[in-house]
Amino acid sequence: MDISKGTYGFRFAVDHELALCKLYAAGADIITDSSYYWDGLERTDGPLLLFQYTFSGEGIFENNSKTYRVRSGQAFLAEIPGPHRYYYPEDATEPWHFIFLLFRPDLISAHWRKFKREAGEVPSLHMDSAPVRLLRMIVTDAAAGRITDPFIASSSVYQFMTELVRQQTTTRHNRENWSEHIRQAAAYIENDYAGMISMDQLAEQVSLSKYHLIRRFSASTGMTPGVYLTRVRIEKAMELLRGTTLSIEQIALRVGYSSGSYFIKAFRGLTGLTPGDFRSGGESLVYRKLFFD
Repeated sequence: MDISKGTYGFRFAVDHELALCKLYAAGADIITDSSYYWDGLERTDGPLLLFQYTFSGEGIFENNSKTYRVRSGQAFLAEIPGPHRYYYPEDATEPWHFIFLLFRPDLISAHWRKFKREAGEVPSLHMDSAPVRLLRMIVTDAAAGRITDPFIASSSVYQFMTELVRQQTTTRHNRENWSEHIRQAAAYIENDYAGMISMDQLAEQVSLSKYHLIRRFSASTGMTPGVYLTRVRIEKAMELLRGTTLSIEQIALRVGYSSGSYFIKAFRGLTGLTPGDFRSGGESLVYRKLFFD
């Protein structure tokens, strides 16, 4: 990659009359030492949002109880401060080469939440995708000293987050470009969402390893199979909430959740509403289709 190592910080005077996005830092690095380690609960520079994309090698990202190996073509999204850690693994066999942006949540927190909700906290993005090209351009401009005022910095952050969300929306409409394996996996989820199925079972159905299924599914659809399954279940639940008198518990079971409480949590996480709020919204509540053919 033609991105050189370096970290570039930005501290512009605040004009309280203007609402601007705030770029905190941008850069790239090549890590070869396991002393590289960040703990999100120990940092005092927040609130910040971190988007870090891997060109080659791999790093570890832990968030709450989940652990990910973030490999080439994958990013991770972290909120600072927060219960996460990211570091260079001791068993790594090659350098971890990555690029990153750090910015304040002002004005773009809704973009961040939408993208993270739909793509997951470790999304896959092609290196030639528009968001990654834009990310590289921002870091290149930072290194060249071209981000010289808060307006350029704000535009950079807003363009990047908008491009992430746009890419996510566009990808969902490109089903005809998915491989046969991915179309089969999506169809299996759509047909069997209520009785679903572990990732191992899904991988077996489409004759892929679990690892390759997750990577290829994420790259094709812009979301992991698990996120895709949640979206299908919640859309089916919306139809039942608005079209039947079934109880919340009954609907939860019909769409594949083991309890009403788990269903409510998933529904609110994706829509911002409880199932009861959605059901009682009347005609003034616009039906929000979450899944696109």
